[in-house]
Amino acid sequence: MKRHYIRGLYYLAGLFIMTAGIALTIQSSLGTSPFDALLVGLHRTFGLTIGSWEIVVGLTMILFNAAASRKKPELFAVITSLMTGAGIDFWVFILKETVQPETAAVQFTCLISGMIIAGFGIAMNLQADFAPNPFDRMMLVIKDLTGWNVTISRAFISIILVILAAVFGGAVGIGTVIITIFSGYIIHLFMKIIDQFDQRTFQAAPLRGS
Repeated sequence: MKRHYIRGLYYLAGLFIMTAGIALTIQSSLGTSPFDALLVGLHRTFGLTIGSWEIVVGLTMILFNAAASRKKPELFAVITSLMTGAGIDFWVFILKETVQPETAAVQFTCLISGMIIAGFGIAMNLQADFAPNPFDRMMLVIKDLTGWNVTISRAFISIILVILAAVFGGAVGIGTVIITIFSGYIIHLFMKIIDQFDQRTFQAAPLRGS
């Protein structure tokens, strides 16, 4: 199987898995990632589905990134936003009838499971290496514009997103803190596992950059 077919498989499977994890964190009612918390807040305030707001906010970020970096909007980033929005709405529709945590223990189980599943999906997407998602691209743009490092740039954007989410009554809670602290470690762990799988299975260099 050619390498670009494998990357395409990672890309599509990653989006499918990632959106399932996002939907689980939403169903936990304990808070979601800063970006998803804003989407929930916009849904609660203005209507439309959470996935629709993923598309709107994602496209807004893509246009900002293109203007700030003086480049054309990234095609795959647009496609990713559209597919992510559709995936979130699909999983929220499926899970809202089947996953209804009523105790704190079940809520935390739902949150942690969603964080791990989303982390695995994100790792697969990063391994595909088609294009950074709008949030990660904005992090790089802010880094270039300000001279800050990646950690500070990411923290700055996350703080802005949390503030906006709180203003619109978004899904901000203890889950937001947990996801912000631990999701990076989970994604990094899964990326190492996937990269090792590639090397063992295909006896080739790591997929990234190939």
